[in-house]
Amino acid sequence: MSEKSGTFLVTHADDDSAVLADVRDTHVHTLSSNPGVEVGEVLEATVSPDPPMEVTWSVTAVEERTQIPVERSDERPTTQAYDLHADLAEGDVTTTERAGTGEVHVLAVPPAQTEDAVADVLDDQATLERAARLDVNRVEIRFDADEGVVSVRYLP
Repeated sequence: MSEKSGTFLVTHADDDSAVLADVRDTHVHTLSSNPGVEVGEVLEATVSPDPPMEVTWSVTAVEERTQIPVERSDERPTTQAYDLHADLAEGDVTTTERAGTGEVHVLAVPPAQTEDAVADVLDDQATLERAARLDVNRVEIRFDADEGVVSVRYLP
């Protein structure tokens, strides 16, 4: 194995070690020690396998270290989100690019389950992985519980 540079999400961290998920290829790298990272951080970094067995990794360089906030918004979904929702069957999701950077995901959920869907998106590691892969600065979740619309906006 050799050194690897990329964008990593810290998925686990304790005093002794940490786990990084490469957001592009989904490979998981268990670190032999924690270089001071916390769960939820996104690193632009280089990692290298630890000799002699190369089953654990060490961070050899960090170019950037960020947190991407995932927030529940009090604002209603946009007109575009309602238009996209109109074409969805319950349980479906659609994705569209934003003008500029990012994406918008619209989910059609049973109205009674809208709050649960929002909570799931807030807690889902995949939300942060996607945000890191898209190179955005924040994620905003808008929803309309009466209509069963959940809009996940990946924003610059």
